[in-house]
Amino acid sequence: MNNKLNILWTNADPVTAELMVMMYAQNSIKNGWWDEVQVIIWGAPSKLIAENVHIQQLIADARESGVKFSVCESCANQLGVKSQLEELDLEIRFWGSPLTEIIKKNEHLITI
Repeated sequence: MNNKLNILWTNADPVTAELMVMMYAQNSIKNGWWDEVQVIIWGAPSKLIAENVHIQQLIADARESGVKFSVCESCANQLGVKSQLEELDLEIRFWGSPLTEIIKKNEHLITI
């Protein structure tokens, strides 16, 4: 059984980031709901992360718990925040093809 969850994070609302994305991702690992959790950062959250120290700390805490984060490189480039995200040591990659594969393979995916 595939016990990996992918969270596609596209909403730049800081409350949603804290009380859904981070809370669920981190608790999923801590409570054993999922063996692996990967947050795919697509679009506006890239800018939110680059500019919001509190969100940066929440990501750092979630990473310490084992949550993986990856940023869409095209989005980071278009929003002009790639260098800031690199400084935070976040994985940055082109996500179009990998996301398509996740969908085609019917892997566990929620979109926020």
